[in-house]
Amino acid sequence: QGQVVESGGGVVETGGSLTLSCVASGFNIRDYVMRWYRQAPGKRRESVAWIRSRAGNTRIEDSVKGRFTISRDTDKNTVYLQMNNLQPEDTAMYYCNGLSDYSAEEYEGRGTQVTVSS
Repeated sequence: QGQVVESGGGVVETGGSLTLSCVASGFNIRDYVMRWYRQAPGKRRESVAWIRSRAGNTRIEDSVKGRFTISRDTDKNTVYLQMNNLQPEDTAMYYCNGLSDYSAEEYEGRGTQVTVSS
């Protein structure tokens, strides 16, 4: 049984930076599309960024493009979300999700809270 565990959240001032980590176990992230989602109180969940299996192509959603970067370290089986120039509207719980390319297997962590003070 696989799992993912997020870390790296915290409280930062506007304009600050954080790097979130998502450590996967029980499965190989190279076989999964790894995605970061976020959800703020009272708002719907939104995708932030994802990285494809195998080739590792990435996509950053327009709301954070130019400020956020997704990457992975396959040796560490870990996915990262580098967040720069954070804004109050980035305040949310951030979740890591892994979706298999070959089956219906999907894993999601409990999230890490990011709070940006104005």
